[in-house]
Amino acid sequence: MNVWDWFWWMFWVFVYAAYFCVIVFIIIDIFRDRTLNGWLKAVWLVFLLFVPFLTGLVYLIVRGGSMSQRWARQQVEYPDEDVAAIRSQSFQNPADEIAKAAALRDAGTITPGEFEAIKAKALGSKF
Repeated sequence: MNVWDWFWWMFWVFVYAAYFCVIVFIIIDIFRDRTLNGWLKAVWLVFLLFVPFLTGLVYLIVRGGSMSQRWARQQVEYPDEDVAAIRSQSFQNPADEIAKAAALRDAGTITPGEFEAIKAKALGSKF
């Protein structure tokens, strides 16, 4: 295998990898789109399965603009959901967490040292 064979082989590997990424993004976009009903989603997926190159090209031409809008909207909406999920899992009320830890300490489930660590974490998360 000479240098040019290797170069062309690497070029085609890159092309196939890029094309695979485009197909994956199109499939994600099809399922993310709330304006398409189930039948239209199924039609797009069937065409992607049987005529992938042509369907991918047509999809990007016909629905590329709305595809970028959905991706931009996702970048705005999902961080808010992430923050809400983090807040729901974090210490909301330090007194409740300390009371739960005290009950566990009194039951012998955790040691006094573990209780102090939980107490310090609960009080530290408030500030």
